[in-house]
Amino acid sequence: MLNNIGLPGLLLIAVVVLVLFGRGKISSLMGEVGKGITAFKKGVTDGSKELEEDDERADGARDVTPEPEKDRV
Repeated sequence: MLNNIGLPGLLLIAVVVLVLFGRGKISSLMGEVGKGITAFKKGVTDGSKELEEDDERADGARDVTPEPEKDRV
């Protein structure tokens, strides 16, 4: 159903949305979307930096997992 919209259909949808919501509402919505994308990119960058730091620290790390306890009688 949606695979044959084309450019005229997209323009019609854009005009209808603009008429329904107004320029100011759409402008503020797009600003919020931009802030969200920026925050997402920052989170991805911070996460990858944290993983790299963990890998650097893991070189000298040792296993501190306790041994399983034997069956008690």
